[in-house]
Amino acid sequence: MDKLSRYRTLIKQLLEEYERLGGSVSPEDKVVDHAMFDEQHDRYILLRTGWWEQKRINSAALYLRLYNDKIYIEEDWTEDGIATDLLAAGVPRQDIVLAFHPPEMRPYTEFAVA
Repeated sequence: MDKLSRYRTLIKQLLEEYERLGGSVSPEDKVVDHAMFDEQHDRYILLRTGWWEQKRINSAALYLRLYNDKIYIEEDWTEDGIATDLLAAGVPRQDIVLAFHPPEMRPYTEFAVA
């Protein structure tokens, strides 16, 4: 399996796991996570929708894309960060871009600049 195919499979597995674990924290709150995959364009999202404390929730908890043979983390509202899971799965730091940071800040992270 080539690198990008491995990354696609890994991202889908991680998002499905987040979807399985996510959701409401109490009976009154109805929040659901939806893992969605666009393999044709290499875009992957965990969308969180529902109601929490009488407020509408509709946001991307995670948004990743494959670009230039790297994993770009565009949005990450998880507790530990999906980069931690990617590293644990063997993805090298130089293949992970924390794209939610401005380009001028990325050299100060432990990850790829772009």
